[in-house]
Amino acid sequence: MGSKLQQLQTRANQISQFVVKNGSSYYKEMMEKNKQYIQQPSTVETCQLLANQLFYTRLASIPRRYEAFWKEIESLKEFSKTKEAWSMENASLAALFGVECIAWCWGGKVIGRAGEFVIN
Repeated sequence: MGSKLQQLQTRANQISQFVVKNGSSYYKEMMEKNKQYIQQPSTVETCQLLANQLFYTRLASIPRRYEAFWKEIESLKEFSKTKEAWSMENASLAALFGVECIAWCWGGKVIGRAGEFVIN
């Protein structure tokens, strides 16, 4: 255990030295490459304006996404009405999607309880 800790400390030291040595040049290169995305002047007011623009743009897109969602639901209803559409492949894909949704919900509950595994 002690040798693993020593190896980890040595590796962490090497990485921190690399970051100290190359971090500044990497930062400058990245900023130069992405300068078209930087808003000038970069003040608090500009940042607040951009945050508000993003928020209200996302808010304005809700009706369009709502309509697309209901169109998708309608197409799924039409698909489910035809008996020929339900092949073994489509049924297994639907079951897999359902299992995935349940797994994500269960994972969210576990994360929300800080990792406690409680079966109810």
